[in-house]
Amino acid sequence: MGKSLIELTPSGIYCPKAGIFIDPWKPVEKAVITHAHSDHSRWGMKSYLAHKASEEVMKLRLGKDISLQTIDYQQVIHMNGVAVSLHPAGHIPGSSQIRLEYKGQVAVISGDYKLEDDGLSEPFEPVHCHEFVSECTFGLPIYKWEPQQLVFERINKWWQTNAAHNRNSVIFAYSLGKAQRVLKNIDKDIGEIFAHGAIWNTNQALLANHIKVVDVPKVTADIPKSRYKGALIIAPPSAMGTPWMKKFSPYRTAVCSGWMNIRGAKKRRAADTGFVLSDHADWPSLIKAIKATAAERVYLTHGSTAVFGKYLEEVENIMAVELKTLFEGEDSNLEVE
Repeated sequence: MGKSLIELTPSGIYCPKAGIFIDPWKPVEKAVITHAHSDHSRWGMKSYLAHKASEEVMKLRLGKDISLQTIDYQQVIHMNGVAVSLHPAGHIPGSSQIRLEYKGQVAVISGDYKLEDDGLSEPFEPVHCHEFVSECTFGLPIYKWEPQQLVFERINKWWQTNAAHNRNSVIFAYSLGKAQRVLKNIDKDIGEIFAHGAIWNTNQALLANHIKVVDVPKVTADIPKSRYKGALIIAPPSAMGTPWMKKFSPYRTAVCSGWMNIRGAKKRRAADTGFVLSDHADWPSLIKAIKATAAERVYLTHGSTAVFGKYLEEVENIMAVELKTLFEGEDSNLEVE
């Protein structure tokens, strides 16, 4: 195996040969972005490179005046002799794995990813490489997701039951990715669906990038309370417990998150219930994804890095290196709208 193409610096993951940072957390000259979540796509970079489906939502979150270049999947750009390309990560619309190749050496920085096809994001594609940077947000054997069809059957039943008792239903989900996944897969025949302003704004940005999200009305002050009867309202976690919620009373609340798998009571806080729905890979998927890359060395970021790294080395005979990054994975505290 040749010399590593990447290194960890105080500003983030860096490719010295190309002169680029991947998802840096401090201002740099050139940033390549895996996806538009706030812990991976930060303000202050002199220039950005990302997938074309991330363009409008990055401008929504970071400002219209950012210097942003966008490309499609598999499109190759050469930087100081390094071939740089983006490949589907399956995490959210526009999410990408960053492939770097120089003199036959290949490194892939995956950002966040999941293997299940959610019907909205471009499905994950394994990329053969020598070095692979992987998240392990849910890198413990206890995390094993059910097929999303079963999860949405439960969500639909919960909504139907609430509506039958003249209660509104409020689901808390990330405004980018999770909210659109819920809108895509929920049974829309049960009743009307409304979106918090942050989610509605994100929907408009994605629609502008030709992402086929389900567009629903935005919650506004002029909508009569009677119209919400039996409705489903989708809101970001930051809206939980705020005065904004009063207009939906009586209501029941739910959180969609991978943390509902074991830490429901703690993570739900004031919510009535939780559904295990994550946009990150579970334990079996992490192993499957990493083995599919045939990587000789794996770098692990944000999550159960020690446990998962030990498993890779002792069971799969794959060299694992922990990276102390500022990526946060699936955490409701990331919602800043």
